[in-house]
Amino acid sequence: MLRHLPPPVRRALTAVPALALSVAAVCTLLSGCDGTGKPRSAGHAVAAAAPERLWPGRQLPPPLGKPDDPPKPMPLRSAPRVPSGDIRRVTALAVARAAVEDTGSTVGWDATTKGIKECRVIGRTPCPILAPHYRDLNGDGKDELLLGVEAEQRFLLLWAFTVRDGVITKVLDDWVRPLSVEVSGHDVTVREAAEKGGYDLRKVYSWDRRLQAMKERITEYVESGRGK
Repeated sequence: MLRHLPPPVRRALTAVPALALSVAAVCTLLSGCDGTGKPRSAGHAVAAAAPERLWPGRQLPPPLGKPDDPPKPMPLRSAPRVPSGDIRRVTALAVARAAVEDTGSTVGWDATTKGIKECRVIGRTPCPILAPHYRDLNGDGKDELLLGVEAEQRFLLLWAFTVRDGVITKVLDDWVRPLSVEVSGHDVTVREAAEKGGYDLRKVYSWDRRLQAMKERITEYVESGRGK
């Protein structure tokens, strides 16, 4: 009777059935055991294979050309300084005008540049600047300014500005023909109609700490879902 044995002995004997069950479970996991309780082999495992390069002797094509330059932050020297770091202290219209003034012209968009210079009220025709949006894009707890500017041939100039050492700085400068523009977290997502039928082009811009600017991080084709 176990109750007459010392506690350590009782615990050791009580653990025997549980140990037996554990061995049985291990045998099951190892694809079974033979009649003697020894593990039975499940056969040969498939050997892992290293990647094999196909057609290694094929002549390489010439490079397509110089890749796009990485985005660079562009300080706006003609914009008012913002010692507080709060970009809302300067109107979006003043920021847009400074962006045009500092570059001399928005390359390829002469009519748009003229429209920005002559704009009096954002969001009112004929001003090409759309309503501004403020979001924290770089994760520093302060808002950046997102601007969309209507351009020729229904393009949209997509701009973002931050304040760096008191200077308003452009950190996103691209032109798109978007079906939609969205902000989620720190990401700006643009969806454009692709030439490939039934698909859209999805581009995601995210903050790049090394570049200190918004970089196009994802470019992919997705099913459009339009017309279904």
